Amino acid sequence: MATATAVTTRRGNDQFRGIFSDTWVVKATLDAGSLVNGAGETDDVTVAGVALGDMVIGASLGVDLVGLTVTGYVSAANTVKFRIQNESEATVNLDSATLRIVIVRMV
Repeated sequence: MATATAVTTRRGNDQFRGIFSDTWVVKATLDAGSLVNGAGETDDVTVAGVALGDMVIGASLGVDLVGLTVTGYVSAANTVKFRIQNESEATVNLDSATLRIVIVRMV
């Protein structure tokens, strides 16, 4: 299981006025484990202020994903879960990288 460390966030709605009442930009360091084809792992990132109903509109890693997918969702107050899934037909072990997540709250 991966562990997200060095988590930083930026909160505000200056880029999406009228659409979203709040936004969070989250950056964390992630060292994902080795994943065989068809396997995935789901991990948590603590993000102060997020709530059920908020949307994760983007999640990415700062390395080549080589066939992996990264998705995220708010699972509880102050908690975002993200999933890395391997569908590459090979075992993949990503280098430590920066995880970026964008979370929004609709008006």
